[in-house]
Amino acid sequence: MPPRWTADAAGLLAGYLLDAALGDPRRLHPVAGFGTAAGALERRIHRPHRRAGTAFTAIAVGLPVLAGLAAARATRNHPAARIAVTAAATWTVLGGRTLRREARTMARHLDAGDLPAARGRLNHLCGRDPSALDEPELARATVESVAENTSDAVVAPLVWGALLGPAGLLGYRAANTLDAMVGHRSPRYARFGTPSARLDDLLNLAPSRLTGLITVAVSPVAGGTPRETLRVWRRDRGDHPSPNAGQCESAMAGALGVRLGGRNVYFGRSETRPFLGDGPRPSAVHLRRAARVSGTVGAVAVVLAAAVAAARSAMTAGGGGGGGAGPEGPGRPEPRTPGSWCSRR
Repeated sequence: MPPRWTADAAGLLAGYLLDAALGDPRRLHPVAGFGTAAGALERRIHRPHRRAGTAFTAIAVGLPVLAGLAAARATRNHPAARIAVTAAATWTVLGGRTLRREARTMARHLDAGDLPAARGRLNHLCGRDPSALDEPELARATVESVAENTSDAVVAPLVWGALLGPAGLLGYRAANTLDAMVGHRSPRYARFGTPSARLDDLLNLAPSRLTGLITVAVSPVAGGTPRETLRVWRRDRGDHPSPNAGQCESAMAGALGVRLGGRNVYFGRSETRPFLGDGPRPSAVHLRRAARVSGTVGAVAVVLAAAVAAARSAMTAGGGGGGGAGPEGPGRPEPRTPGSWCSRR
């Protein structure tokens, strides 16, 4: 039986490997189920002000956090059960394999010159209107979504799982899903969705920057260099209107040697984003490289997360607690489909 202080670390590694091997469930995805329940709650308590949005966010995020705390407490003296709980939660909230698959599928469509198929596939990744997009713009939208969702769907869940165990995993995914549902600028959610959007921004501050740093380090897997990627990241990361997306996108632009940004057309509105990086617009070949970067960043992140989880649990146990008991021990964007890894691009 593994030592109790290694249970969360082992669970994170096991859950990551499950995602890498199996990807998201095609039916009955727990995140989609959460999105359905959160949607029902939103329709019940919606009011056009932030107080209602704060209540909605507190309930919809608080319940998964409490469930995670209860599961951690129930398994604190049962390492094998704790590993299983953490692995299941990790697998549930990660989306790395699905993200890489979508990038490679888009690359195949673009290689074949099948723009209708590529346009039809884009809504698996982001909420832009694909009807008038050419190959470079479809590739750009995909690269930007892969970059941001490497943080949202891989690094950030692992960070919060390392720090808070199952409660961190479930709480982060709940907050990120709410941001996708109500955190965008629309007449209905302009004020109601602000608390969800701000919470998601806060939870992603550290993970997005960690994603940028790891992307700098692993840039040679895409043919880039850490020196050039670091230069682009430091120069361009603050130009993006999002406090977090620019961290990931600028690093990816530097690693791939491409230029991201420009005019984004959504259904009913458009935005002009600043350019990030130097070089040509992306093409199909860059989508495969972006998928390679995303997978390598995830692999580095899970090793770091497991190390942090083991150290945290060991310190808790050493302080006289219940041996890796975790936290219970004494011691504005466009909407996404709930349960998908659609970027906030």
